[in-house]
Amino acid sequence: MPQLAETYASAPSTERGRGILISGDAKSDTLLYTNGRSVILRSLTNPQNVSVYGEHAYPVTVARYSPNGEWIASADVSGAVRIWGTHNGFVLKNEFKVLSGRIDDLMWSPDCLRIVAAGDGKGKSFVRAFMWDSGNTAGDFDGHSRRVLSCAFKPTRPFRIATCGEDFLVNFYEGPPFKFKLSHREHSNFVNCVRFSPDGSKFITVSSDKKGILYDGKTGEKLGELSPEGGHQGSIYAVSWSPDSKQVLTVSADKSGKVWEITEDGKGKLKKTLTCPGSGGVDDMQVGCLWQNDHLVIVSLGGLINIFSASDLDKAPLSISGHIKNVSALSLLNTNQKTLLSCSYDGVIIKWQQGKGYCGKINMKIHAPIKCFSAFDGEIILAGFDNKVWRVPFEGDQCGTAEHVDVGSQPQDLSIALNSPELVLVATDSGVVLLNGLKLLSSIKLGSSVTASAISPNGDEAILGAQDGKLHIYSISGDTLTEEAVLEKHRGAITVIRYSPDVSMFASGDANREAVVWDRSSREVKINNMLYHNARLNCLAWSPDSSMVATGSLDTSVIIYEIDKPASARMTIKGAHLGGVYGVVFSDESIVISSGEDGCVRSWILTQ
Repeated sequence: MPQLAETYASAPSTERGRGILISGDAKSDTLLYTNGRSVILRSLTNPQNVSVYGEHAYPVTVARYSPNGEWIASADVSGAVRIWGTHNGFVLKNEFKVLSGRIDDLMWSPDCLRIVAAGDGKGKSFVRAFMWDSGNTAGDFDGHSRRVLSCAFKPTRPFRIATCGEDFLVNFYEGPPFKFKLSHREHSNFVNCVRFSPDGSKFITVSSDKKGILYDGKTGEKLGELSPEGGHQGSIYAVSWSPDSKQVLTVSADKSGKVWEITEDGKGKLKKTLTCPGSGGVDDMQVGCLWQNDHLVIVSLGGLINIFSASDLDKAPLSISGHIKNVSALSLLNTNQKTLLSCSYDGVIIKWQQGKGYCGKINMKIHAPIKCFSAFDGEIILAGFDNKVWRVPFEGDQCGTAEHVDVGSQPQDLSIALNSPELVLVATDSGVVLLNGLKLLSSIKLGSSVTASAISPNGDEAILGAQDGKLHIYSISGDTLTEEAVLEKHRGAITVIRYSPDVSMFASGDANREAVVWDRSSREVKINNMLYHNARLNCLAWSPDSSMVATGSLDTSVIIYEIDKPASARMTIKGAHLGGVYGVVFSDESIVISSGEDGCVRSWILTQ
């Protein structure tokens, strides 16, 4: 059975104009964040150490460790909270429907018996506290009229709860059972985050009005504010206390993080401004933060996680990132089989090193959604949704000037002739286009839409897959394409075609869950009955020695077939990617790398 070797995790899901609330566990030094329907657990001391929980039915918004570190509560946009164990395969303890709308924040009580959740709901139900084992309500939370963005539980007795939201209010509740005590309207814009200090003496709120206000943790009275000298120039999205309760970290839309000294009487003085590496664009707005042990974690809108050291604030941060959206294509670089490029549909291209993980983003000048992507040494070729095919030279993580050619209709697939990489075959809605560099050599109109294409490594043959399931084989000489044969075996639209590295075979996959391996010279089917997926095939790859084929499907699994064995002797990786597998590639005869809808890239070791 194939074994999981590495997970290159996705970045936190972010949203323009909103903060994200990340959390962690100080004992195990783990960072906790969400992306899509997944909750990602990531070690801060070794960021390559990643676990993913994917049992939610809806996109997850927030997750928190219980104070004893044994349980995690995670909430989603449907208003459900799941409570699950951190050991032994994430066993589910309970699931409760808490609010009628999305939950934006939740917090455990220090005795691990109660949970408070806040978000959007119908009527007045924006906040609810409940017992963790029975789900029984633990108080009445009146006083908010709009969505509640954040809530906090006082970590010491007597217990208190503070909430804040889009109605500019900060509400304070006493209990249990909890009831309304007082309300503050000191902010003049959305109040994005509220947090109690670890010793319970104070709590702080930060807002889109660029202010941070401190209150007494026991009575709820206002104490002071963060000093406007050296303050943030944009909305403050999140705040986190230091473990000793004497400092706070804030992050803002002005693209900076700031560390503040908090005095005993509740005033804040700027200690240091943290600037994160980046291009200075919108993606560098800082939207989430966490102060855990000696780590200061800051997350940007583009999903870049910067980890500073609290004991040495001048030290350059460790930067890690990943994809936020569906990873639709993978490409190994020929010069270095350990370096991998992955591309997600939103136009982000990331470089990974096997054994090391994140190696940086390729700084593309084109920020458009990407439909097709292919790369070889020193050049990336891609097509978007604007009828253009781009050729982009790159060196390290920097790109040269991108040049494009308009192919006249929407590209569906593109294929490079590996031995003469200036030749590119582009499948479009109406036919195919053969490009030499940026010059159109020829184009063919087929009766039906071409859904997949492949060009042989030396550029003398092309295979086109059509909507009707037929494979059309063309010979190429100069700029003319001549039809040689039509192969009929598939019962659904062709989704992918790939030549084997030794060019003696090719494989095709269709939307009707079937893959076929063909002999190139006789054009006969070489392996029959490759029908073990439950949904459409999205991707297909050959091993370097042409002895194995891997297929990835919408059914979330990857199947590896051996050419000299029947299809029934396959190896299956079930649940490889939540939401479906969209990219697969062999790095050598024993390692398969896959990517999918969950934004993760995974490496698998094949063991017989």
